[in-house]
Amino acid sequence: MSGASRTGARVVVVGAGILGASIGYHLAQAAARVTIVDGHDAVGGATAASFAWINASHGNPQPYFGFRLQAMAEWRMLNEALGRKLPLRWGGSIEWWDEPEELRRAVAEQTAWGYPIRLIGRDEIAALEPAIATPPAEAAFAALEGVVAPVAATEILLEAAQALGASLRRGVPLEMTTDGGRVGLRLGGTRLEAERIVLAAGADCGPLLAGLGVDLPMANAPGLLVHTKPAPSLIQHLVLSPGAHVKQDVDGRLVVGETFGGGPVPDDHAAEAEKLLQRVRACLQGAEALEVERVTVGVRPIPRDGLPIIGAVAGLEGLFLAVMHSGITLAPLVGRLTAVEVLGGGPVEILAPYRLARFAAG
Repeated sequence: MSGASRTGARVVVVGAGILGASIGYHLAQAAARVTIVDGHDAVGGATAASFAWINASHGNPQPYFGFRLQAMAEWRMLNEALGRKLPLRWGGSIEWWDEPEELRRAVAEQTAWGYPIRLIGRDEIAALEPAIATPPAEAAFAALEGVVAPVAATEILLEAAQALGASLRRGVPLEMTTDGGRVGLRLGGTRLEAERIVLAAGADCGPLLAGLGVDLPMANAPGLLVHTKPAPSLIQHLVLSPGAHVKQDVDGRLVVGETFGGGPVPDDHAAEAEKLLQRVRACLQGAEALEVERVTVGVRPIPRDGLPIIGAVAGLEGLFLAVMHSGITLAPLVGRLTAVEVLGGGPVEILAPYRLARFAAG
């Protein structure tokens, strides 16, 4: 790929969700000439339907755990850079499972890796979160974790990118093309000039790449979340109980899913929403008056092996890819590091395990 200077490069970011917004912001911060495009009129897709839990989570291999832990710290640095405008809420999570022995093993593993997580008993659970009606005998408390209001955070990042000179075009049909191995983009039938194109369009990445002859190995999954009307402060932490994961954003709205990524998607969304709220009412004191404001059903973009796919796409000059779950946790870090690589400052060593080429090698 021919090189472009770190400043002044013309870059198009496809996707105006949380990940595309972060990439666009970091590119604009590095003085690239950035255009962010999206076929939708407003923030939607996986971003709008995300539980938006910022965490390093259980069940990940240690290198990926470390990557996510670094991304958690990146959220705090990004918030400082943006004048503390991001709708973040820290304080940690309280989590318990139906299989306490499995939870203990997970806590022991993450403790050995340096994660600030520990087991707490019923009295400490009640002291940390008085709203829990019947505290379990034991739970995991992860002090560093937090939540963000994803749509509001995305809009703040898009506004910050535009303040740095980026342009934003939404609600216009787009088509990716290739000519002699070089990727181009048509927006509303008009060719958009760019030296680099970054594809960060979530579940739409697969179809867009298929049109270029690239098979993107994904295992996307749907998820349903219930969003309540704003309520008085009810919980100070994420409450992750069996069958209902609950967070309260800074605007007072509670978001509920059967698991952190959402729940199954039955045909009757209203009945599923009521079922989840009933679980919350049983779990939390003071939740009796909660009302459903909306139900979101989104497709979570999940690469086949569960790890992110980040970097240049071999054989397609000028094209970079960023697709992952969890895009919320990783957005600030991946946005910054992708900007480095796109503008010729890479390859970034920490991204080496997350290249698309790993699937071909396998």
